[in-house]
Amino acid sequence: MGIIVNLSPLLIGWILDLMFGDPARLPHPVVWFGKTITRLEHLLNKGSNRKIKGALVSVFLIFGTFAVTWLFLNLISSVWWLDIAVQSILVFYCLAGTTLIREVRMTFAAVDESLESGRRQVGRIVGRDTSGLSAQEIRTAALETLAENLSDGVIAPLFWYAVLGVPGMMAYKMVNTLDSMIGYRNSRYKDFGCVAARIDDVANYIPARLTAFLMVMVSGRLSLLRFVGKYGSQHLSPNSGYPEAALAGILDCRFGGPHDYFGENVDKPFIGERPRDFISNDVTKAICINRRTEIITILLTVGVRLSVLLLSRMVEYF
Repeated sequence: MGIIVNLSPLLIGWILDLMFGDPARLPHPVVWFGKTITRLEHLLNKGSNRKIKGALVSVFLIFGTFAVTWLFLNLISSVWWLDIAVQSILVFYCLAGTTLIREVRMTFAAVDESLESGRRQVGRIVGRDTSGLSAQEIRTAALETLAENLSDGVIAPLFWYAVLGVPGMMAYKMVNTLDSMIGYRNSRYKDFGCVAARIDDVANYIPARLTAFLMVMVSGRLSLLRFVGKYGSQHLSPNSGYPEAALAGILDCRFGGPHDYFGENVDKPFIGERPRDFISNDVTKAICINRRTEIITILLTVGVRLSVLLLSRMVEYF
């Protein structure tokens, strides 16, 4: 029974994500995270010592999320079916693979209908100003997001599940939500959100590189690892460039370049060597790479958790 309780929530939660994606009509922990962050930011992001206040908020919310999740799961652990159900739902909430793929597909379909439709649709998944994007820039933005968020929305949560279980997965989602809301270098957030951004960099350091490696592996072109090594570090983010470089190599294209964020022009380095127009086959291939990478990571995560469980049983026995 212990092995079933330990492993089934991951598989059930993943299958639920494959079937439904993000549950738009159900209460979502990330929404609660966002509301909490917004309230604390409005309350504390003013006056002096903003960096210290932002750091305390970030650390409190991350460790608080881990502790509350851990305590609650321990409280219900004696009721095995309830334990499985709650953990499965939390895993489901933490994974975003299906929703990401759905949004990217919709972006490619929308831009084929009209430029304005494409701009509106891609605006749902990117933080840049989309009002002046061309059709090619819309497709590029969608594919960049597909690669980057494969790490943030799928591989990193699974990595932290493998390391720290569901509480670690939930804590990572808080880290990621903090970074997406206050981890910007503009005048409003550069002090208050700087620690949140650095924590996110640390939390994603291994997952981003693991994502890129697995993407290259499932593509069957291990020679692209040199390409990833060349371009992955050229991104302004210490992590995002690696999965983007992997996809750029697989698609033989170029990502990056100047973008507008919150009214400020950001000149991102180019990732890749061949500027070209994207076609529908490109998004199909990219989605296939995402799904294969996701499946491999699920298998690896199950293997790690099973190994830890068996090792702990052996230690208890001896």
